[in-house]
Amino acid sequence: MTKPFPTKNLRFYLTAPSPCPYLPGRRERKVFTALDGMEAGTLNDALTHAGFRRSQNIAYRPACEGCESCVSARVPVDRFTFSRRWRRIISRNADLSRSLCPAEATEEQFSLLRRYLQSRHAEGGMAEMTLSDYAAMVEETAVRTHIVEYRKTRPGKERGELVAAALVDVLSDGLSLVYSFFDTSEPRRSLGIYTILDHIQQSRAAGFPYVYLGYWIPGSDKMAYKAEFQPLELLLGGEWRPYAPVQF
Repeated sequence: MTKPFPTKNLRFYLTAPSPCPYLPGRRERKVFTALDGMEAGTLNDALTHAGFRRSQNIAYRPACEGCESCVSARVPVDRFTFSRRWRRIISRNADLSRSLCPAEATEEQFSLLRRYLQSRHAEGGMAEMTLSDYAAMVEETAVRTHIVEYRKTRPGKERGELVAAALVDVLSDGLSLVYSFFDTSEPRRSLGIYTILDHIQQSRAAGFPYVYLGYWIPGSDKMAYKAEFQPLELLLGGEWRPYAPVQF
């Protein structure tokens, strides 16, 4: 379990309202604080456990007026069952190799990210990211993090084509998927789903109890897939509880 971290000396800030990227017609605000110094990793642990997410050197969570739709979600890996559907997705990607890489941005990763954003989030706030922006996203942090690359294996070649990547934080009680992106030209692979399934396997092998998925948002088509990873735990009323659809 994540150890409590004293927050009385932290300074929290509130962003100005802006259009919600997930629920049309709504406005979002975020509360955030800095993640820096020697205790950044411990603080990231505690805040993730309390429903925050990391972006570079800050931790944030929604603080929207009149809306509490964003709910932190995590998968308890020991209780997760690889159903026939999940096994099929893993089988379709059996030709991929996985590599854990330092949190250092590459042009190859950025090229894949640009194609992903153009295909899936062309109207989103990240669509105009530059290579410098991507490098800041990956490299500007004081916490323990890395990039996982997935490549097609090619006989006789040391490095195959990069088809998916994930920026992942290592917490005391699990892995936190900060951001993932992938080649969308082969939808049958379900690479986004596969990335999560593979991290569940990685967590189980490493002895971690959880994989943190970020926010699940009822009513958002973009986030609906997270509810499929049963059993799922949601942070409700300050406590992690088993997912139960009747609560919404």
